Formats: sequence, structure tokens, C-alpha cells
Amino acid sequence: GALLDATMVLLTQDLDIEHAMLLILDPATQRLYTVASCGYPLSGVGSEIALGDGVIGVAARERTPVRITHMTNAYIYSQAMREGLPGGASPPAGTDIPYPGLSEPHSQLAVPLLSCGRLLGVLFVESPQDMRFGFEDEDLLVTLAGQLASAIDLMQESAEPVVPVSAAPSSAPPAPKPGPLLRLRHYRSNHSVFVNDTYLIKGVAGAILWKLLQVRQRQGRCDFTNRELRLDPALRLPDVSDNLEARLLLLHRRLAEQCPQLRIQKTGRGSFRFEALAPVQLEDVAA
Repeated sequence: GALLDATMVLLTQDLDIEHAMLLILDPATQRLYTVASCGYPLSGVGSEIALGDGVIGVAARERTPVRITHMTNAYIYSQAMREGLPGGASPPAGTDIPYPGLSEPHSQLAVPLLSCGRLLGVLFVESPQDMRFGFEDEDLLVTLAGQLASAIDLMQESAEPVVPVSAAPSSAPPAPKPGPLLRLRHYRSNHSVFVNDTYLIKGVAGAILWKLLQVRQRQGRCDFTNRELRLDPALRLPDVSDNLEARLLLLHRRLAEQCPQLRIQKTGRGSFRFEALAPVQLEDVAA
């Protein structure tokens, strides 16, 4: 999380870019999901964009920077992004997180994050001003995106714990503080999770959250490792480039924003603690 936060600070304070977001590719669904943003009323963490949709989706699909300098073109791309999937399809009701972009952008620039020819995500900036981003800005963000991609790759390679999963700490979870009951409902069809009837997260990140909740409830364990998640066939992580660290970061940020009574805290290299600070009731729905 520190790397992404530092990137947002660099964009705003050093480059004077007020609106930006970073999206990571989910190889399984071929969609991009937001993991960090700055300058918007809502963070939009967890919002998704399909490859080919809008400036961001086109930059990802073509693996090349896309720069829009005038309002007319920017508006067309923005509208295409907001209209959702091709053919008029839309995400399941109640499971879409609002995209945080400007309603009327005049300039946009999307740069793919590439590492060894692999697409990892997209760095996106925009402005209400015409002609805000020029060739120099594009070159600068391409360099920054390359450094980001390398850092994300390195982070994933070094995230495995030094000790085997069996040696992970097994401390009992702290007793939840008195407070309103958290009713969590999980839908197996797309691993969407709702908290007190409010949508929280779905997909692989949702499956991870449900696993953590079940282990905590059944085994009384709150300490986990990245390795045990990778070895769990129920999560169906890709064999290559599973982006587990990015998925955990997404889950961490969604919990912090939408359900702070549940939290993930890093405890060491490739290990973390999952805590529930309120009573929890789980419901698993087959639909």
C-alpha cells in the first residue's frame, strides 16, 4: 500500500496532477480494478473497467499510452467507459462500485504498466483543463509506469514467507468489542460479499475474505500467510501472475472504507492478521 500511496503523492505534489488512479489487471476476468486514486470525492477502490472500455481500457488492450487533449474526444471516451460492457450488459445489481472519474474531463492520459511484456495494470490521469498533458507528461508517466510495474513484480516475488505455512502464528483472535452485529452474506456464484445488505466486494478478493471469515469462525485463527492462500484450490488463483498482493491490498482498502470493523494488518513478509472488531454472523448463499 505504501508504494501506491507514494505514487499518488508524487503525482499530486511533485507533478501537480490533481486527479489520478491506478488500476491492476485481473488476468482471470480480463478486467482492471482500481486499487488507488487521488483527487476524487470517492476513492472508487474496487471499481472495474473492461479491456477496451474508454481511455483506460484501450491503453490496456493495445498496451500503448492513450492521450486525449480536447473535451469532445475525452467526453466520448468517458461516456463509453460509463456505459459499461459491450452490448448493453451491466454488472449484477448491487455489486458495482462507482467509477471515480471526472464527469466532464477535458484531458486524459492512460499509460499501461508493463513488465517483461506482461500487462500488470494502467496508470491514469485526467484534468478539467484542455491540453493539460503533452508529450513530456506522457514520457514522464511512461517512465513512472515502468518503475511501478517493476516494483509490483518485485513485491510479488518477495512476498512469500521465509517459514513454511505450518509454522505461521496461530494466536487466538481478540475478543470482538461490543457493538452492532455484522451480518455478512456470501454468494457463491461470483463470490460477492454483502455486509448488512450493503455490497462490499466480489471475485477473488471476495473469496479470500470469505475464507478468512470462515477460518476465523471455525478454527479461531486470525494469522495467515500468502502461501496458504496460493495453495487453496477453492480460491482458483491463476498459476501465473495471480496478483495476490494486489488483491489483498484491494480487500484491505475496501474494508477500511466500507467496513472498518474488519481489518487486515501485515505482520511480516508474506503474512498478515485478520481481525473482527465486532460480532460477526455468516450466511453462505448458493445462488
